[in-house]
Amino acid sequence: QLQLVESGGGLVQPGGSLRLSCAASGFTLNYYSIAWFRQAPGKEREGVSCISYSGGSTNYADSVKGRFTISRDNAKNTVYLQMNSLKPEDTAAYYCAADDIPLGYKCSEDAMDYWGKGTLVTVSS
Repeated sequence: QLQLVESGGGLVQPGGSLRLSCAASGFTLNYYSIAWFRQAPGKEREGVSCISYSGGSTNYADSVKGRFTISRDNAKNTVYLQMNSLKPEDTAAYYCAADDIPLGYKCSEDAMDYWGKGTLVTVSS
């Protein structure tokens, strides 16, 4: 069964760091673009970052540019989101998602076909 599983969330103080992981089972991530989204309480889900199947192309929401880094380790079938200089406004449930069109590079929410269940990030002192 095809699954995406996020991990690495938790409680961190402002200015701290976390690394989220998105691991796949039931399929190989290597050929698909992967995106991270987040949803804060009472707000709509928003795109955070996206990486192409090769890792050669990435993009970021303006709100996280310079602080977050997306990467992938295809040998481990895992995509990461390194989050530094965290702010209280980064508090949200974070989800990874995959587009099922191989060798593409799509980052929009409506292009995603598979979703994880999310991991909660809380930034608070």
